[in-house]
Amino acid sequence: MKVTNNVYALDSTKGNYAYIVIGKEIVLVDTGRPGQGKGILKELGSLNIKPQDIKHILLTHHDVDHMGNLALLEAETGAKVWASKEDIPYIRGEKNREGIKRLVSIIMKVKKPENINSYPEDRKIGDIEVIPSPGHTPGHVCVLHKDVLFAGDLIRTSKGQVETMSSFMNWNTDLSKESAKKMANLSFKWVCPAHGEPVERDNNL
Repeated sequence: MKVTNNVYALDSTKGNYAYIVIGKEIVLVDTGRPGQGKGILKELGSLNIKPQDIKHILLTHHDVDHMGNLALLEAETGAKVWASKEDIPYIRGEKNREGIKRLVSIIMKVKKPENINSYPEDRKIGDIEVIPSPGHTPGHVCVLHKDVLFAGDLIRTSKGQVETMSSFMNWNTDLSKESAKKMANLSFKWVCPAHGEPVERDNNL
C-alpha cells in the first residue's frame, strides 16, 4: 500500500505492518511476524526493489511480530540491522520477555540475527531520525522520515482514529503515555503504526 511517494506499507504484513522507506537509501522498518518473510521478499519484487537494494533494517522494538523475519531478511538483503540498546538483549535472547510476551516468544520461535547494531548516538541513519519512545518496551523507538512517523506499537489506529495500546501489552503504560505526548510535539503529516492503517495526522496525536 502506497502511503506517500516514498513510503509503502507492506501488504504482506497487514495486521502488523512493516514499511519500506525510499530515501537516501532504501530502509525497511520492522520485519513482521514469523512466516511472513517470503511474502515480504515477493512484495519487494513487485515494487522493483531487489533484496540487496535494502541497506538498513530498523526495529522499533523487540516484539516477535516485529522481528519475526529479521534473520531471514538480514541474510537475503545483507542490510545493516539496527535496534535500541535497551531492546537488543531481548532480541538476542539474553533477556526473557515478560508476561504474555514471554509465552508468545516460546510458542513463536524466532531465529536470531547474525549481527545487530545499537542505534547511533546522533540517532540519525541517512535522512531518518530515530526517536526514543519507551513504554511499550524498554527501548521502543519511533522512526521519523520527512512528514511520516513510523509509530511501531506506541499507538494503534482504528477507524481512522489513534488509540493507545492495551496496557497489558506494555512494559510500562505510564511511560508509554508520556512518550506519546512527546511525539505530539513533533512535526509530521502521516502516522504509520504496526497495528491499524496509516492515517493522516489530526489533533489526537
